[in-house]
Parts: sequence; C-alpha cells; structure tokens
Amino acid sequence: MTTADTRSAAPQDEVDRLIEQFDPESNFRRLAGVSALIVSVLAVGLAAWHYYTAGFGLHNEVAHRATHLAVVLGLCFLVFPRPKRLPGPWEWLVSVGLAVFYLLLGWALMTSPVGEEVPLAAQLTFGGVLLAIAALSLPLKAYDGSHRHIPLRDWIFAIAASSFSLYLLIFFQDIFIERPGHHSPLDLMFGVIAIAMVLEAARRTMGIFLPLLAVATVLYGIFGPYLPGELAHRGYSVPRVVAHLYKGTEGIYGIPVGVVATFVFHFVLFGIMAQLTGLGQLFVNLATIAAGRFAGGPAKVSVVSSGLFGMISGSAIANTVTTGVMTIPLMKRVGFSPRFAGAVEASASCGGQVTPPIMGAAAFIMAETLGIPYNELILIAIVPAILHYFAILYMVHLEARRLKLAGMDPTEIPSVGMVLRSSWHLFIPLVVMVTLLLMQYTPFLAAFWGITLTIACSWLPKLLGPYGQRMTGLAVTPRALVQGFEMGTKAALGIGAACACVGFVLGITTLTGMGFKFSAFVIDLSGVAAAFVDGLDVLDLFELNQITILFGLLFTAIACIIMGSGVPTTPTYIILASIVAPALAQLGVPQLATHFFVFYYGVLADVTPPVALAAFAAAGIARSEPMRTGMTAFRLSMGKALVPFAFVYAPVLLFINFNATDFVVALASAIIAIMGLGAAYTGHCRRPIRMPAFVALNLLSLALIFGQPVVLLIAGGAVLAILAWHVRPERAPAIV
Repeated sequence: MTTADTRSAAPQDEVDRLIEQFDPESNFRRLAGVSALIVSVLAVGLAAWHYYTAGFGLHNEVAHRATHLAVVLGLCFLVFPRPKRLPGPWEWLVSVGLAVFYLLLGWALMTSPVGEEVPLAAQLTFGGVLLAIAALSLPLKAYDGSHRHIPLRDWIFAIAASSFSLYLLIFFQDIFIERPGHHSPLDLMFGVIAIAMVLEAARRTMGIFLPLLAVATVLYGIFGPYLPGELAHRGYSVPRVVAHLYKGTEGIYGIPVGVVATFVFHFVLFGIMAQLTGLGQLFVNLATIAAGRFAGGPAKVSVVSSGLFGMISGSAIANTVTTGVMTIPLMKRVGFSPRFAGAVEASASCGGQVTPPIMGAAAFIMAETLGIPYNELILIAIVPAILHYFAILYMVHLEARRLKLAGMDPTEIPSVGMVLRSSWHLFIPLVVMVTLLLMQYTPFLAAFWGITLTIACSWLPKLLGPYGQRMTGLAVTPRALVQGFEMGTKAALGIGAACACVGFVLGITTLTGMGFKFSAFVIDLSGVAAAFVDGLDVLDLFELNQITILFGLLFTAIACIIMGSGVPTTPTYIILASIVAPALAQLGVPQLATHFFVFYYGVLADVTPPVALAAFAAAGIARSEPMRTGMTAFRLSMGKALVPFAFVYAPVLLFINFNATDFVVALASAIIAIMGLGAAYTGHCRRPIRMPAFVALNLLSLALIFGQPVVLLIAGGAVLAILAWHVRPERAPAIV
C-alpha cells in the first residue's frame, strides 16, 4: 500500500456511520438474531432474483413490478426505524392528518357505488385493517433509538405493505385476463391499503414532504370541481382514483417503479459489488495521480475522484462520504478551511448522477420516458458532465491560487505504473459493461455481466498465483457475496418506495391534465416578465421568445431547487418532468433538453440549503458548521448552474441536430460563461473582484447563453477582458 493509501484510508464503520446519519435512504437498523436472519434472507433473495432475471429473462411487466414492490415495501418497515419525533406538535399534526386521510378514503370507498354488494364481514375486516394502519401510524410511543429489534408494529406494517402486491400476483389471471377493466370491491379495498402503505413507506424512508405532496395530488383529483379558476376540473370518484392508482400502468406500478425494478436495482447492485472489490480506492489513486501535484492538489483530487466514483455510485451522499473521508482531511492539511473542504467535496459529488456510464436512477427513467436507448443517453450526458466538473475545478483553482497553496507532496502521489499493475483487473467489469451498453445490449444484461465479472475478476490475484501477488483488491467470497447482495437491496429500498409514491403524482397528472394547467400558468407568467424585459431592450439584441424561455427556465430552476430540498433527485425529476416539461416544450425547447434541465437542477438541490444533505454529510467529515458549508457548496455550484441554460439555448451540446461549427461555438460560449461566473462567485482572480466587475460578469455570462452572434462577440470579449485585467502581471516597483 502506498503512502497515500495509508494516510487516506478511513475505517469502513466511519463511512457507514456518516452515510446513515446524513442519508435518510441509508438509515438502516442494525439487527441481530432471528430478525436479522429474516431480513437477510429476503434482501439476498430479492437481489438474487433480480440478478437471475437480468441474465435469463424478465417476467411479464406487471408481475415483475409487483414481485419487486412486494418485497421492497415490506423490507422498508423491517429495515428502516421510525424517525425520531419532530419538535413541537408537527409530527402529531402530520400523523393525525395522514391517519384521517386513510380512514376517510376507506369510508368514501365503502359509501360509493361499486357495482357489487359488499358483504358485512368484508366491510368490517377492511375497516379494522384501516383502523389498525391509522392507529399504528400515530407516534403513540416515544422513539427509543433502538435499531437492534423490529417492533410488532413494523411487522404488521410489513405484512400489509406486501399484501396488496401479493394479491395482484396470486389473482393475476382473474384480475388482468378474465375481467380487465372491471374493479371488484376486494380490488378497491386492497387499492386503499396500497395507497396507505405506499405513503407510510415513503414517509419512513424519505421523510414527510413527498407523502404530503402525494396526498395533496390525490385530493386534487377527487375535489377538482370545487377548486377555483383554472385549477378546477371535472373531478373523479374515489373508486375511480383508487383503481387508477392501484391497477393502472400510470400509478403505483407505473414507469418509475418499472425502471427501478428493471434497470436501477441492477446497477445499484453492481456499484455495491464494485466497491467491495476496491474500485473506489483505485479511483482515488488515479485522481491523485492526475491532479495531486497541481495547486490545491487535494481539492482537485476530490473533484476528479468524485467524478470517477460517481460513475458507479449514482448517490450524491454516498459519493460525498466515501471519497470525502479520504480527501477532506488532505484538503484541510494543505491549507483549505474545513468549510471550504467540505463544500468542495459536496459540490463535486453531486455530479455523479449526471456522469456516464451509470448516472442516477433518474437517467434510466428519462430514457424510458423519452424512448431513448440508454446507450445514446450516455453519449448525450458527456458534455454536461464535463462542463459540470470543469466549473468546479476552475473555482477550486481560483481559490487555491488566492490562498497560494501548493500541490501534494510527491511522496503522497502513487506511481501510475504501480497502480495500473496492481489494479488493472478491477477495470474489466466496468469496461465490459460500458461496451455492452454502447453495443445496444439492454442495460440489465450489461449490469448482469458487470456483476458477474466483478465477482470473477476479484479472484484473479489468487488464481494467478505468484503472478498475482502484486495485485490488490478483495476477493468476493460467498460471505462477501451475501453481504454485497444484502447491501445492494437495502440501498435500493428508498428509491423503490419513493418511485411508488411518485406514481400518485403521475397517475393524477394523466387523469386530470394537471401538467397542462401548470404549463399554461408558467407560460403566462413567463410571458408577462419577458414582455417587461423586452421593453427595456432598446437595442433589440434579444428575441422575445428567447427572453420568455429564460424566465420559464428560471421559474423551473427555482421549482427544482425547492422541490429538491430533502427530496431525492429521482422523484424531483419525475414530478417536475411531468408537470413543467410540457410548458417548456410549448415554448419551443426540445423535449430532451427540457428533461435534462430538470434532471440537472434536481441534482443541484443536494447542495442547496436549507436541506443540503450532501453538504451536511461533508460538514460532518470536515467538522465544520453544516449550514455555512451548504452555503459555500451552493456558491461553488454557481458556475455549473449555468450549464443547463447553455444546453437549452444550444441543444447541439446534447448532440441534437449536431453541427461541428455550432457545437464549437456553443461549447466555447459555455466555457467562457462558466469562467465568468466562477470568478465572480469566487470573488478573486489573482486580484479581488469588486462589485462593478461582479455585476458585469453575472450579466455578461448570462447573455452568453442566448447564442446571438453579436452578443456572443461582445459579451464573450468583455468577460475575457475583465478576467485578463484581473490576472495582469504585477508592476515592478519603480526604481528611484
């Protein structure tokens, strides 16, 4: 092991503790005894089933999604403890509200005509189950902080959460083949239980915001005729809403759950298995070789390693913690403040979700929604990812120059030859997987071979005997395989529950046309703001439509940041893509650019206070104040915040209607704009940037994205002139 390895290595327990502390999707119970055995069998069984179906064929669509969700939602209550009580009456208010919602939904169903007479025994049983769910959802017992056992309440929840999917699986022939479109009272009863348990599972794993949004959406679908103005619609009965969400293909078992069950789960499993073999440490070593010797070396190592690790992670918080425990102490040691060190790691780690080849779950959902082959989406994402990391590297470089920091000591930088000789075998699974994706094989088959080769290649050092003595990495033993499969399943639980909950929003949106109403509102508001600004454009430099698009994008970006505060990127993307995307499409923005814009800004929400979870995790490692770290991470993200605007106004950056000349011009404009904003928000470019230059750089950088030839020449030249003025050489003192 190199000196760098020794100094940067961190105990795995510390990594796990930080991930669990700051990532609600990873706040697992530490079970023991029979409970641990049951959870392990279920988790490993689900992972093994997904691994098998990826290589040897999937079930029919509904059965596959129902099987996946039956185990995932059940495990959510066995693996995740109930959150701690919130201060004041807030938790009680929310809990009572949800309990009342469940009971009213059940009462409305039983009092609505459903075409068949419901036996009294069935009504009493259904009412008793709903009463139990409502009562158990209340925080009647104080949270005891214990993760070692599973209370009876959660066993009941787990059974109820699995029951509605099992019902569809057991009676699949009768429900979907013999009576399609007909909804029996028993179907609808299980539908109400499904709604309640999906909300509780999302609440358990994601917090309260997403379930409250889902409840508001369901109420919108029911009470449409009573709403004012443009919000009103014809309204739908409770049985219609329940059936649509439970048995339809646009509700609970819609595209989000289908993508998680078909693609995302497999890539999460691959990422976990790859980390077990030591691929994460290899990425850190390569980043150290590439960037460690330059000014502020550890910070640049943090950016590069986060990009490399993000290719297999897809989780901003896991990326932050896994690489941060190695890079943040190094950044502090060379002179960066703890706050800045944590902010660099958090800002860089968010890019993993937009970095090919794996990216995040939202990328798979985007490919499925738009009907784009995933191998094409990988190529499309390359330029946004490069611009993302260039923006952070540039700001880190300016800060390092301001502090006059040197690079890492040569003894801390491993030899490239030694790293490649010792770890070459760890690249094989990743290279094969990417090759299969580019050859247009299905993503789940590529993940299958990635997992298989990860296990096989981990044994190469042992199989090669004396020739493998210098090779590093851990062999995936049967025990490690079980551990990896269990960890992979647990890592996918939160996103599974979130996607099922988001199905409520998608289902009601398609039922009521809510997306078009919101689109009309965004267009009207953008048009009013654009007309005002156009009146100030006396030189007629910009077209009215371009200004309207700008305001539409600004409103969308704000919505993404607000929605993304405490909500994972995937549900943020799904909700806003279904509601906001139609508005931008009506303004003439290509659909792909619109979806990428929403996806990109959903990622930025992880470093946007007040709920900047990635920044808070980094602050825990850096021992800095979380909110100030979040604000610094947000400031470091200002350069990359311009990237989505750039590819909306210049879709050629996403290889839409590609033309080499247009591409070069758009790329140069984006780079200059990023440099301008980066310098402005760093506040220093060899010399301090004063307020007039700060304002000018902001306005000129924003003007660069419009793509008007005259504006490009004027604004681009002005930005470069301002930067050149600040980096001009110091004058030697006059000799008297």
